[in-house]
Amino acid sequence: MTEAAQSETRTIVHVLRHGEVHNPDGILYGRLPGFRLSTTGEAQARAVAASLADHDIAHVVASPLERAQQTAGPIAEKHGLTIRTDENLIEAANDFEGLKVSVGDGALGKPRHWWKLRDPFTPSWGEPYLQIAHRMLAAVNAARVAAVGREAVCVSHQLPVWTLRRFLEGERLWHDPRHRQCSLASLTSLVYEGDTLVDLVYSEPAGASDPTVHGA
Repeated sequence: MTEAAQSETRTIVHVLRHGEVHNPDGILYGRLPGFRLSTTGEAQARAVAASLADHDIAHVVASPLERAQQTAGPIAEKHGLTIRTDENLIEAANDFEGLKVSVGDGALGKPRHWWKLRDPFTPSWGEPYLQIAHRMLAAVNAARVAAVGREAVCVSHQLPVWTLRRFLEGERLWHDPRHRQCSLASLTSLVYEGDTLVDLVYSEPAGASDPTVHGA
């Protein structure tokens, strides 16, 4: 493909948040191993795969965490593809990983943890938002190149997906988690003409969910 043709080629990268996770203890599981999709989450993954069945998917890549790999499975199977893994799509690092952070009985109510909350803008309790945005953009660009002229799916996690979106839309990266538009198994679809982002479309093929679900 010539350079001129590439500059006019439309490529779509669907950034997919994984489905619901089995988390009976309600902890912030972050990057911990052993957290897989619930029965509902498996159904959500199948619903997304069905919604993308008639799309020209050429590349499926996921975070290395089990729930993301499981969510990618039905999509890759439907299109006869192998799931690739990209560490750049992994969940954000968080100092509260493994703890409950719900109101009333969580770690946030204990004074020994308050020092971690000293800087909400970076933030002080985990991976810097700008670092998340940059690695997510690297993953998206790699997927766009791999699927040039067609469509790709990148399976990641709520905070990385939402941080990427805010970065691309020129919004400040620190935010109120209660206002994230990133439901379980939702798609944030990035439309490119060549290497230029021309549109961003959000959809919920598996339905809406509470954006404050912990650890997702």
